[in-house]
Order: sequence, then structure tokens, then C-alpha cells
Amino acid sequence: CTGRAQPVQSTCPFCLYTLKWIFFVFDTGKDVTFVVKVDSTNLTRKPTMKWLKGKWMDLGSKAGKHIQLKETYDRNTKIYTYEMKIVKVVPGDAGGYRCEVSAKDKCDSCTFEVTVEDAGEDEGELDFSALLKKPEPELEIDVWELLKSAHPSEYEKIAFQYGITDLRGMLKRLKKMKVVEPKVSEAFLRRLESAYSVNKGKKIVLSVEVADPNAEVKWLKNGQEIKTSAKYIIESDGNIRTLTINKCSLADDAAYECVIGTDKCFTEVFVKEPPITITKLLDDYQVVVGERVEFEIEVSEEGAHVIWMFEDQELSRDDKSSKYRFKKDGKRHCLIIQEATVEDSGMYFVYTNGGHSKGELIVEEKELEVLQSIADLTVKSAEQAMFKCEVSDEKVTGKWFKDGVEVQASNRIKISHIGRIHRLTIDDVKPEDAGDYTFVPDGYALSLSAKLNFLEIKIDYVPRQDPPKIHLDVAGNMVSQNTIIVVAGNKLRLDVEITGEPAPTVCMLSDTVQLTKMYHVSYNHSIKTLEGAYLLLHMYKKSLNHNKNLFGFCFLGYLMERKKKGSSRWTKLNFDVCESTTYEAKRMIEGILYEMRVFAVNGIGISAPSLNSKPFMPIAPTSEPTKLTVDDVMDTTCSLKWLAPEKIGAGGLDGYIIEFCKEGETEWHPANTDLVDRQSYTVRNLPTGEKMNFRVFAVNVAGRSPPALLGQPVTVREIMEHPKIRLPRELRTKFIKRVGEKINLVIPFQGKPRPIAVWQKDGQPVDEKKVGVRNSNVDSILFIRSAEREHSGKYTLTLKIENMEDSANIDIRIVDKPGPPTQVHVTDVWGFNAALEWNPPKDDGNCEITGYTIQKADKKTKEWFTVYEHNRRTNCTASDLVIGNEYMFRIYSENLCGLSEDPCMSKNTAVVPKTGQCAERPPYKEKDMSCAPKFTAPLVDRSVTIGYSTAISCSVRGLPKPKIIWMKNKMILGDNPKFLMQNNQGVLTLNIRKPSTFDSGKYTCKAVNELGEDEVECKLEIRGNYTYTEKKLM
Repeated sequence: CTGRAQPVQSTCPFCLYTLKWIFFVFDTGKDVTFVVKVDSTNLTRKPTMKWLKGKWMDLGSKAGKHIQLKETYDRNTKIYTYEMKIVKVVPGDAGGYRCEVSAKDKCDSCTFEVTVEDAGEDEGELDFSALLKKPEPELEIDVWELLKSAHPSEYEKIAFQYGITDLRGMLKRLKKMKVVEPKVSEAFLRRLESAYSVNKGKKIVLSVEVADPNAEVKWLKNGQEIKTSAKYIIESDGNIRTLTINKCSLADDAAYECVIGTDKCFTEVFVKEPPITITKLLDDYQVVVGERVEFEIEVSEEGAHVIWMFEDQELSRDDKSSKYRFKKDGKRHCLIIQEATVEDSGMYFVYTNGGHSKGELIVEEKELEVLQSIADLTVKSAEQAMFKCEVSDEKVTGKWFKDGVEVQASNRIKISHIGRIHRLTIDDVKPEDAGDYTFVPDGYALSLSAKLNFLEIKIDYVPRQDPPKIHLDVAGNMVSQNTIIVVAGNKLRLDVEITGEPAPTVCMLSDTVQLTKMYHVSYNHSIKTLEGAYLLLHMYKKSLNHNKNLFGFCFLGYLMERKKKGSSRWTKLNFDVCESTTYEAKRMIEGILYEMRVFAVNGIGISAPSLNSKPFMPIAPTSEPTKLTVDDVMDTTCSLKWLAPEKIGAGGLDGYIIEFCKEGETEWHPANTDLVDRQSYTVRNLPTGEKMNFRVFAVNVAGRSPPALLGQPVTVREIMEHPKIRLPRELRTKFIKRVGEKINLVIPFQGKPRPIAVWQKDGQPVDEKKVGVRNSNVDSILFIRSAEREHSGKYTLTLKIENMEDSANIDIRIVDKPGPPTQVHVTDVWGFNAALEWNPPKDDGNCEITGYTIQKADKKTKEWFTVYEHNRRTNCTASDLVIGNEYMFRIYSENLCGLSEDPCMSKNTAVVPKTGQCAERPPYKEKDMSCAPKFTAPLVDRSVTIGYSTAISCSVRGLPKPKIIWMKNKMILGDNPKFLMQNNQGVLTLNIRKPSTFDSGKYTCKAVNELGEDEVECKLEIRGNYTYTEKKLM
């Protein structure tokens, strides 16, 4: 191989390149080896070497039979040698290469270029016989076909070779000639659609039709080949190839390809996930403080995403400090509150993408139960007294009182609280410790009392004799005297205290009678005998079918409970007994099925529950209709309109009922017999001149809603209304249409009674043969089926009601394409340029000329190319002309409708002379440009509103530059800061900041130089701000 290279000295402190090659040239088929040496004397670790081709291609990944990489290390010199060998170089190996070495934060690189050339053939003997042959005639080449097939980078070369001078025109023509031909697939007769859609869990079939029935087809998913399985079924039937995907999941949402050889067709499959619905709704919960609450729902699909909310606040799983815990088990989703508080009471919501549910949580304060009360104590002197009680909540604290005074702990008095037990211990009891002791728990309306009796020991003993006495305490259980009540089936234990000195002898007797038993308790004593008769009743709990007193015990009332259908959790509706047989349940959710049951309560207790009621759905009436207003009033009718209720609910909305009554009366009369579906209604047959009240009800299954009322009565009488034209915004300026288009103007107006509408054009009544007019109660329509130029003009609409009227003007302009420009001629030719001038067209198409399009053509080829588009001036310069050619020009005029139908040709042509034939220029005589001041644009009279800044402008020319003097009423303004004077290349402007009525007057601008002077003046009027009433009076 051969190579040409330029050595470059390395600047890297740790690398040593023996030679940096810049450019290599090799012959095809030869082996090439590149060697790089790296000095690692100053390096702490082994350097990393990379061979790169182009910018980013790492050749280490391409190493193999064609590219071989080698690395050696010399321990003596500490030099690493890296080699890259390319076996049998091919043209594809040509390009830029780079070797890059790095170690820690140090890096060095070397770039080089490789060119591969064909091997040269051995030159034989010279043979001149080919020169003696007769030259073959050259074939005529179509340059446009050559350009169509050439690369864009070759356009300039081909244009120069075949003498095309107008490159811009060539590119425009070539763009029109190129037609994008759709690529025809040879392998596929029918390709895949661009996209497919399938529901999750369903089956989808992808099908193509191939040209060759024996062709092998590969199916790819995201670039990976699909193998036949139970999920993917690949079938072949003649020319049809199908891919069936069973039970589509979200993993099947991907891009799919069908490949035959090098031809492919693509598609994309979208798997739609069905909406997640809630199959088990939330239950309502009623708990006490501290209990665990678990809201649970079931959804239709596993892995669903749900959102939990409390009232209007979303409950987040990311907040680790939150009291809420979330659990997901398949289709079950749970919201857990470990210890409920009163603040957790409220409505809880759960949302999915296909539904929602809500449940109510009621948290009640926990009642404190007394498990062991304190007892009276009788102690002797120097003994220990201990009061002890036990409550249900171990966290409850409390205070001890003696005779209403709080007891303070001391060395002798000790107060303890261990768990649920509270103790008051008094050591070495003294007489002053006797009294009433009370324990009061903190935060509860509860107190426990006991008495401490101090026992004194008397030495003298006096025998005492007391008559026998029976102490039977039946307080709280007695209906009548000495009657004890016990529920049937329960045990009865009767503890009777008997006193008497000396100790009496007890004798208990009974008489057996049906339903009742009389027990006679007697005490025999030598002094006196005491007997008592007691009645024992066997009582039964009251059933729901009885409503009478039983043995003197009255019926107390009812307790109600409700639950959602399908749930097993009952919620109390009332805590106080309801004596009535009717009850209104509140705080229920519309659209949810509920069941109820009732308990009866009497003095004995609560009965068994009644049978569950039939499932029912709470449905409430809608809220009242909104924004009830009067739309129109006539002599016997009144038109009302309103909006739908803000809250409709599960019962829907069936319609509306309208009622009316006279002012001062209370009897309302219906205006409609059937429900009204619309949100408007006209009440008819009303008495003229009467004041009437109206109201509207919304009706659904649950009944009528609250009424919507008017704020004040309505007088039934037609109101005289001034005529007023409500001209649309687009008609307040010139209304422009093209010739042949339709014109349909709808002008709304108002006025009562119906006004008379009259149309005029330019002060004359419109010709109804050319222009159509239609009038109604609320608008007037002017229409023209096919607009012509003669329809242009000023149209006036006048409304009249008796002696009142209103009018509006509409300026209609019908436009058409303009005519061609006139007098196009070449005024000058120099170098490669030509100057053109022309006059505007005689017919501007009834609208402003927006520009001109200039085209040129070589007189030889007569092919037209555009020089300028949308040129606004009536002159231009055509440049880039070719030397020696003669050009002719044509110009189109342009307006809102487009270019003129015909162009105007230039009267003369532009001949670009060849170089070397320079014409003699006449002697140049410099023109004297000095002139006296002359105003080219005068000042214009203006009328402005007070307080709004304004400006007046004019323009002047003159040489030398004239001095400008501004005057007001012939008085020089000078340096007044209210006036700002500007001069921009001869355009003079006087800005007046926030003018007042004092600034009205004549303003003069005077220009003076040494050759003369000139002045212009104008009148400025300052208008005051009038109110609407003042303007109307004016």
C-alpha cells in the first residue's frame, strides 16, 4: 500500500506518538496496519485506548476478521504499543478515523483520513487507431430529465454545463415537474392498517395479503420476532397471512411488523382498558372514640387504581405521618383508621375511572362505665382507710374531694392511679377524717361518693333492746308499695336485713297462687311482731304487636336502624326513644338502596327487631329553578324563562309547573296542565293591566321542588320600546364581497310595537328586482343572490315607530380582479440590471392595488420567470441578467381578488451588452440641489378629545436644511415642555401632551433657509367629554 502523511508533534505530557498521520491513500485489497505508542512513565494506571471511525463509531465492537486490534507492553521503556490492522481494504473503509487515549483526567487523540483507490492497471503500448475512427453523432440530451434524476448538489454544475442562467426559475420549474410517485409494494398486495384498537381481554386478528403464496413471513413485536404459542397464533391460508393475539393485555400494546425479505409493513395496536366499576359499595359506620374503622370496597378488576377522599380532601398514600392506612388485596381495597376520633366523623368517598361510592362515619364520645364503685367505710382510730374504685378507661384521670374540698396528697394521705383503678389511702385515721368522700373523673359528668365513719370505742356497756325490724330496699324497682319486678326466666335473690336486740328469729312463709306468689316474712319476739306483704310479678318483654300498658308499665317508644342493601352493618337512626310511629330518616345517600328495622322499648327493655323493610332508594325533590325572569310582556300574555335547578339528584327532572295569581291574593292558578320540558313558557289569557305574581316548580318522582319566585309583580301591558338597530360588528366597517358571491345581511333590531323597516341605497329606495328584503319582528334581512359591481354603495336601514326612528348605514363594496398595468417600458439598462417603470391599471377592481408581479423572459427561449412578487411600487430593477441576452418583461397587477387576468407587455426590451464594448459616458455635470423650503405635505385640521395626547404632522424639503419654527395663533411655542417637536428626515411632528380646551387654535409650521421661507397652518379643536345624556340631547 502507499501512503502520504504529514508528521505532527504531540503536545500530550504522557503520550508519545511516533508519528501522527493526517492523510492516507491506500489501494484496494491491500492489508493496512496503524501503530500508536503511548509513554506511561508518569502514569499511575494503565491508559485506555479507543479506535473510532467518524464521530462516534467504536471500532472495538467491530473487531473480527476484517479489523484486528492488538496491544503490547514493554516493561523496560514502559511504552504501550497499540495496533489496528485492516485486512484487504475496501472502498467502504474510507473515511475519517481517530485514536483516543485517556488515563484519569488526562486525554490525547490523533485524527487521520483514509482514502481507498482502485489498483492501477499495467499500461500497454500506445494505440492511436481509435483516433482515426469516425466520430459518432452525439445524442441530444434533455437537460430537464437529467436534472430530475440528479442530486440537488449537482444542480449548479449541470446548469453551468448546459447554459442555464436563471437558477431561481430553474428550481421553480423543476419543483413543478417533480411528482412524488407512491411506492408500490411488490411483496404485499394488502398491507396492515396504520393502527388497530382492541379491548383488554379480547382477541385481535392482524391480516395481510402477499403476492407470493410461498413467501415466508415473519411477525415482529417491538423489533422482536414472535413465535407461535397459545397466545400468538400465526396462520397461512393461500395469499393471506394472519396473526391472532388472544386475551390481549396491556403488555400487547405495542408496534407490530410483518416482514417479507426486505419489505415490511407496520402497524400499532392500542389496548383499551375497560373502566373499573365498584361491585361492593362502602358501608356506613357508627363507632365510639378509639375503635378501629375499616372501609372496604370491591372493584371489577385486580390492580385497579382508586382514590380515597375525606370530604373534599384527597387521602395520600405518600404521607407517612397520616393516620390513614391503605390495603389492597386483589379486588378488595380498604381504608383503615386504627383509632377513630371525633374529628374523623364525616363522609368518605372512593373514586375509580368508572364509578364512585361514599359512606358515612359517625364517631361518638366513649361513655365511661363504673366497674367498681367506692363503699362506705367505718374505721377505728389509728387504722388505715382506703377508698377504691374502678372505671372502664385506664387513661381517665380524676380528683378526690372531701365535703366538697379537694383532697391534697401528703405523707399521711396518698392518691394513686394504676390502670383503671383509683385509690385514696388515709393512714392513721383521725376523728377529723370522717366525712363524705367523692371521686370525680376529669371530663365526665359523673361522681362516686362514699362516707367515712370514725368509730369510737366506749368502755361502758349498756344492754340495749330494740324491737325487730325488717329492712327490705326495693327502691328503683317498685311500681307500687312493696312490689319487686323481675323478668320472666331470670333468677331472683332477695336479701332482707333484719335488726333487733336481742337477735330475732326469722320465719319465711309463702302462699302459692297462679301468676303470683305472696311471701309473708314474720319475726316473732316477745316485745313486738312485724309482718310485711310483698307482690312478685312475672313480666314479659313487650312485643311490637301490643300497644297497651302491661301490669301498670307504659310503652316508651321505638328505636330505628338502617343499613345499605347487601351490607351486614346496621346504623342507629335515633338514640332517644321515638314515641311516634312515624320518623324522618336523614343523612342518606340518593341512589343507594337501604333497608330498615324497628325495635320497641318499654320499662323492661328492648324487643326483638321487626322484619326488614323492603329495599328502598332515597329520592329527594330537586332544588328550585334558577334565574326566573320575564322575557316579554304583551296585553294578555307574559313570557317567562328560567334555568334548570342547580341540584337535580337521582330522581332526575320530569318537567316544570307554572302558576300565577293576582297581587294581594293567596290563591294560585296553574298555567299549564301538562309538565313543560322547555325552560321557557308563555302564560296566556291574562287580564290586561293587572299586576300578576308568577312562580315555577321543578317536578320529579319525589314531588315538587321549592318554588322560584319573581322579585316583584308584573304588570300585564305591552311596553312601548324605542326602536334600536343592533348592527353587527363586522358591518360597522366596509363590507367587502367578490363578484358572484352571495350577500345575506341579517340586521337584528328591537322596538315595540313592531317597527317599520325601510331600506335605501345612496338615498334612494332599493330596487327590489336586484336586491331582496325580508322583515320580521326582530330583524331585517337584505340578500343578493349574485353580487355585481353595480351593487356597491351605501345602504341605509331606517326603523320607524310612530314619531320615533333609528337608522344605520352599511357600506357594501363588490370587488373584482383588476385590469393590467399600462405603459410598461424599460427606462435604463446597466451592467446586469434593467430599470422598469409603469402606470397603475385603469380598472382597480373597486379596491386598492396591493402589488404587482414582474416576470422576465429571454427573447430566445421565451420562457417566463418571476422576478418580483407583491411589488408595491410602480417601478423596479430586474437584476441577475445574463450578458449578451435580450429580455422582455410583462407585469400583472394584484388586489384583494388576486392577479389580473392579462398582463401588460413592455414596449421595449432590455439588451445586456457584452463586456469589452463599453459605451462612452457623456461628461457628468453635477446638479445644483439647492432650493428654497417647500412643504410637500400640509398640516391637516384635527378635532380631538380633551385629555388624550395628539400629534400634527407635515413634511418639508429644502437645501440647505431649513430652520423649523412652530407657532400657535402666530405666537412662537419655544421650549414649552408640553409640546414635543420632532424632525425626522423632513417629516415634522408636533406632539401635544394631554391637551385642554386652552390648546385649541391655529397652529403654524414655518421653514426658513437662506433661499426663502414657506409655512403651512391648520386648525386644532379640543372637544370636551360629554355624558351619554348630553350626547343624546345634542
